[in-house]
Formats: sequence, C-alpha cells, structure tokens
Amino acid sequence: MDLTHLLLTLILILAGAKIFGELANRVGQPPVLGELVAGIVLGVSCLKIVNPDAEVIVFLADVGVIILLFEIGLATDPRELWGAGGQSLAVALVGLALPFAGGYFLTLAFGYKTHVAVFVGAALAATGVAVVARVLGDLGALKTKEGTVILGAGVIDDIIGLIILAVVRGLATGGEVSAATLARVTALSAGFFVAALVLGGVFARRLVWLIEKTRVRGALIVAAVGFALLWAFGASVVGTAPFVGAFAAGLALGRTRKYDAVAADLKPVADIFTPIFFVKIGAGVILYYLNPFEAAYRPVLFLAGLLFGIAMLGKVAAGYAAWGRGVNRLAVGVGMSPRGVVGLIFVDAGRRAGIVTDDLFGALLLVIAATTFVGVPLMKLAFGRRPGDKIPPPSSIVIGTSAPAKRNAA
Repeated sequence: MDLTHLLLTLILILAGAKIFGELANRVGQPPVLGELVAGIVLGVSCLKIVNPDAEVIVFLADVGVIILLFEIGLATDPRELWGAGGQSLAVALVGLALPFAGGYFLTLAFGYKTHVAVFVGAALAATGVAVVARVLGDLGALKTKEGTVILGAGVIDDIIGLIILAVVRGLATGGEVSAATLARVTALSAGFFVAALVLGGVFARRLVWLIEKTRVRGALIVAAVGFALLWAFGASVVGTAPFVGAFAAGLALGRTRKYDAVAADLKPVADIFTPIFFVKIGAGVILYYLNPFEAAYRPVLFLAGLLFGIAMLGKVAAGYAAWGRGVNRLAVGVGMSPRGVVGLIFVDAGRRAGIVTDDLFGALLLVIAATTFVGVPLMKLAFGRRPGDKIPPPSSIVIGTSAPAKRNAA
C-alpha cells in the first residue's frame, strides 16, 4: 500500500467510523456497533476499500487495541471492586462458567475441534463493561446495589477473559489442548499479569515523579503511552498476549496522582487509533457466509442462534448468584448480557490466529453484536428510570467503578 492509498484509506476509516458511530448513538446503541458497520461497508463484502489483512492496517489496529486496553485499565479502579464484595465475584464466576461451558460443548457437538470449542466458549464469557457503564449512567443506576455488582463482576469477567484469551492464543499453534500445556500457558499468562501489575505500580510512581520534573510539552502522555507499549512489549517477549500487558499498565498508572491528567490526554489518542481496530474487524466480515438462503452456511447460522441463546441466558442466570434483600437479580443478570470490547478482541484474535474460519468468525461477530442490540434495551426495561435519580454525564463514568471519574490516587 503506497502512501496515497494509505492516506485515503485512513480518511475513509476515520470518517466512516464517526458517521456510523453517530448514527448508532442516535438509535440508542453504542458507537462501537456503528464502527463495525462502517468496516463492513468499507471492507471485503461491500466497497473493498479496507483490506483487513493489509500489513499497515493490521499494525495500526494492533496499536489501537493496545491503547484501548490501556485506557480501560486506566479507568478501572481495583479498589472499587471490593465495594460489591463477594457478590460481584460470585456473579462473575457464574457468568463466566455458564456461557463458557455452553459454548464449548455446543461447538464440540457441531463437530469443531477442541481448541476451537475452547475459543468459542471463552468468547461468550466476556462482558461489555464500557457499554454497561454507559447505560447504567443514563439510567441513573450506577450507585445502586445492582449497578455496583454488575460493574464489579464485569471487570472481573474481563480481567479473567483477557487471561483466557492469552491462553487460547498460546494453544492455537499446536491445535491440541493437553492438561500440561494448558497449565503451563495459564500459569505464564496469569503470572505475567500479576507480576506486571505489581512491578508496574512501582515503575508508574517513579515515572510520575520523573515527569513532574520535566517541562517539555507532551511529556506526560508520551511517557504514559510509552509505558503501555513497554508492558505490551514485555508480554509479547514472554509469550503472552500484548494487550494483557497494556491492561496491566493501565491498572498500575491509574493508581497514581497523575491519573486525571493521563486519562484526559489519552482520549484524543484513543479516538484516533481505536476506531481503526473496530473498522478492521468489520472489514473482515464476509456477508455471503451469513446468507440463510445458502444451504452450506445454514448450520453455522443455526449454531450462531444457539450461541446467542447461551450467551444471553448464561449471563441472566448469573444474576441470581447475587444475594441480599432488595437486590433485583434479573436486572443484574440482564446487565451482564451485553458483550463489548473484550468479546470483539476475542473474535478478531481468533480469525487472525486461524482458530476460526471466516464463516464462524462472521457468526460470532453477529452473536456479540446481537447481545448488545438486545441487551441494552432489556437493561432499560429491567432497571427503568428511577425517579429523583441524578443522571451523570457519560464523561463522568469510570469503567469498573461507581465513583466519579476524578479520583485522588496515591
């Protein structure tokens, strides 16, 4: 791809992402779904402008997902997860186990290999925390019992989901899942995440101390992004997924006194790079494989329909793991049902690693999008507008916490 072609492609990617994102927002859906549609329009199924496998597009999208996971980690305050205590943990574990088991055994029943079934089950386990936080904010339900449990459980789901994805990617090259290999890759991924989080906290505070002594423009955001890239690089070197390192870097830097400044400076960077990732995902969808009138592709569409049912029912059932008087368990379960960023990362990683075929890729993307299309209005029905609730602006929502965006970090 020459420079002229690349510039035109980037213009259309960014413009398409914002136009379709705006349209999605106007019909009550998260902008990320509009960005996926923009990718479908620009990609291999329609205009054929964006090649999802072009090296430069893949590179920019990888940077985008690293920035995205860094931003999510930065906005996640681990201390707030204790607010919901064991309820969030119980809901998270049930919400992981049921969709995973259902997706795994159903995929095996359709004749797919074990490592593909593991991937599909794991892809159903994630929760769209960013989407859920936005809807809860619109409903004035962030500080309710249900809202606290949902956000805490969703963050736990996504942290475990990222580790599972790193494990599945590590197993993809061999194609077979043995107990020894599974234990080794799991220990490596989980061990790196914990080590990165602990060491990251130490380095992050030293980095902030150093930056406070500089006067050059942009030093803070350059250092913050460099910190995320360094941790992503470290994850790649030890053989786990780079975005696990980026997420851990965000968690570490989010606990420093420069959190507010980094979060504000990072927004325009994320606004440029993350849409490229979502448009690239959409660009890889081959609509022909989703044609119900083509007999050869009906089984995978039938599988997608069953997976959608498992994805929804598994999370709704998880809501009943919450306890306490006055807790709306149905609202908790429904609030866990929309999938989001981590689920999309799963699907994209599976296609690139050759774990899933193009038809299964399209079907899984359809399942994840459908859980959001259905889950968002169901959340509004389950919660309803609460009289007297103060509705915070979307910019005040911190993923994984019911507190305002600004927090005093040590």
